[in-house]
Amino acid sequence: MTEAATARTIVVKVGTSSITKDGSAELDRDAIDKLCADIATVRELGHNVVLVSSAAIAAGLHKLGLDERPRDFESLQALSAVGQIELMREYNESCEALGFTCGQVLLAPPDFFDRARYLRARSCIDQQLAFGVLPIINENDAVADDAIRFGDNDRIAALVAHLIHADLLVLLTDTPGLLTADPRTDNTASLIEEVRIVDREIEALAGGAASSMSQGGMASKLSAAKIASWSGVDAVIAAAHRPAVLLDAVNAVPGVGTLVRARSERLNARKLWIAFALASAGTIVVDDGARQALLRGGASLLAVGVTDATGSFVVGDAVEITDSAGEVFAKGLAGLSGDEARDSIGERLVEVIHRDDFVLLPDAVRSN
Repeated sequence: MTEAATARTIVVKVGTSSITKDGSAELDRDAIDKLCADIATVRELGHNVVLVSSAAIAAGLHKLGLDERPRDFESLQALSAVGQIELMREYNESCEALGFTCGQVLLAPPDFFDRARYLRARSCIDQQLAFGVLPIINENDAVADDAIRFGDNDRIAALVAHLIHADLLVLLTDTPGLLTADPRTDNTASLIEEVRIVDREIEALAGGAASSMSQGGMASKLSAAKIASWSGVDAVIAAAHRPAVLLDAVNAVPGVGTLVRARSERLNARKLWIAFALASAGTIVVDDGARQALLRGGASLLAVGVTDATGSFVVGDAVEITDSAGEVFAKGLAGLSGDEARDSIGERLVEVIHRDDFVLLPDAVRSN
């Protein structure tokens, strides 16, 4: 086979704790050099690589000599602006030493749900790849809206994988992958090498954030892998420190980490955005008749089938849709505010959610 026939596009995400020193805020140049060398090896085989990297805020903390991560959004924005320069400087030096160039791409949620911005983001990344550049992506924290932001780069990486039609998503972390138990409390914990469906049983195995500097954790990795799987993209959760981790992930070496298989069914970009990228601002409860109509597909949700609406959501906010037993089975963008939805309960001609703004959540992707 020719190189062109075997070339693949890989999105790699690395977390803060994997490229900082011992859980501190100081960037670990050795870890960054190791990551870039791994990327170089994969690039030399003819594959395209896109890197999504956290650690801007940590780098800002170190640069300004601060010991604790602040909680207020304004301080985090300022730290990100300072730290992003430091982070890219380290990557630039490491990449140049290996003979290639990196470029910066800062993304925000509107870049994924606004069609024009979505296409421009894809074009920007594609053109960098055409130039032989390594695109390095981070959330645009410095100008982000606190109410409309991702909050972790795992989700961004999964959405980028969909955006650029990637073949593989590699989520690098501090653990070998998803384990059967917490190894800190159970010495029999072992690696789960393959997951075909990320369901609630699998999600229950995930814990919280690994350190005070990071915002992700295994739960975030699984959520990202779930998004990728519904994009038709395989995902591997693996240890950043593992030798040749990217090459092994690309070559599907057994035991490289936890492989989450792509699903045969796929959601389009808009459905992915509604289902996974938007936090729910409220809940709409429907009766059995409305539930059946929605499950059959093609119908909008009318107020006549609504029995309750909770939350102070506004038009355009994401809301979960539950049945009378409280089971979440769908999600959508509200066509009415919470107050308007409650006032309209039982009305036959009032549309609560338009069918184009609605997505069913099969058992494997239902939110909790």
